[in-house]
Amino acid sequence: MTLNLIKLFVVLCLFFARIATSNIDFSEFRNTDPEIIEDATLDTFTLIRKYGYPCEIHRVYTEDKYVLEMHRVPYGKENSVRENRPVVFLQHGLLSSSAEFVLMRPDKGLAYLLAEAGYDVWMGNARGNTYSRKHASLQTTSSAFWKFSWHEIGYYDLPAMIDYVIKETGVQKMQYVAFSQGTTAFWVMTSTRPEYNDKFTAMHAMAPIAYVGNIRSPVIRALAPFTNSLERILKLIGANEILPNGNLNKLAGEKLCVEEAITQSLCTNLLFLFCGFDAEQLNKTMLPVVMGHTPAGASARQFVHFGQLYKSNRFARFDHGWWSNRRNYGSFRPPSYNLSAIRVPIFLHYADNDWLSSPKDVDKLFKEVKSVVGKYRVPLDKFNHLDFVFANDAKTLIYDRIIRIMSQFL
Repeated sequence: MTLNLIKLFVVLCLFFARIATSNIDFSEFRNTDPEIIEDATLDTFTLIRKYGYPCEIHRVYTEDKYVLEMHRVPYGKENSVRENRPVVFLQHGLLSSSAEFVLMRPDKGLAYLLAEAGYDVWMGNARGNTYSRKHASLQTTSSAFWKFSWHEIGYYDLPAMIDYVIKETGVQKMQYVAFSQGTTAFWVMTSTRPEYNDKFTAMHAMAPIAYVGNIRSPVIRALAPFTNSLERILKLIGANEILPNGNLNKLAGEKLCVEEAITQSLCTNLLFLFCGFDAEQLNKTMLPVVMGHTPAGASARQFVHFGQLYKSNRFARFDHGWWSNRRNYGSFRPPSYNLSAIRVPIFLHYADNDWLSSPKDVDKLFKEVKSVVGKYRVPLDKFNHLDFVFANDAKTLIYDRIIRIMSQFL
């Protein structure tokens, strides 16, 4: 079973790669709304401006000299009051970017909804993704550039961005909303740098990820036991980056995933195979836009670190091997994160059909983090992992509730 799943995954990847380098004529598949095709190719800044919203680009250096790009929507299109707006910081998931909060257009995108609700919206971008691919001295062609996992995103990236936002806006505290790996980075930051607990009034976690021992995705379960071997293989062939945004995204956004394409079902099923099946909430019309921006790149080590968590059923730092662990941590095993150090009021939002953030793992996190105020189940049995950011009814099923909760922490 495991071998067959790995074979299936490899075959699908090779299929898309083959199409990406082929000369297949897709001109017959041109019935898709040109606006959809355009949205698939625009960057986050241009996409936001296209829909009549203000947007700013801000850049910041981390302590270890990575250059991160943030996107800000300072006020809404309808609600354009600019003074005394509370600040909210949004952080994306694995293989994604700030675009994930604006892809679904103003009536459904979380960043737009928050701007209209009266917030000054800041969106971060983790090192290595489409918008944060610069370093003071390292090039992306260097393996040293990619020597990070989500630990460094939580320990360096988030603090740098949060400090910048506080300095720029003059607020003392803000609210934090995150999806998937964006929540993982928050647990890292507030447990290893506890002073950052004082910079938030509340944290809202969508599909929270810390413990992953009960992941149900068959592809992830099949690949996870081989993660350390995978890192060594990738190092040997010089593949330090996983799925960067590039030609395949362009092809998916413009041709492979449009509604009339014969390959669209492969796009949808590949997503479902990882995250859980929910055809009802998937807006196939917008699939080219999603695939045009995602995946947005990540380091191989981010995947390896998650794989280590699955194998150990612990929420712990990166396992470098017993000798390097002894040198780095003073112990043969990587230490667990001290979740008891987290003091921010936290609201966990989860779904029964989420194959990556399973209810059992969310419940374990709920018991470990003493500052959790509430644990909320999305009231739809088939709601899956990606539905938190791309579902047809995400606004009514999850965003409206989060915004109501946020209003209590102004």
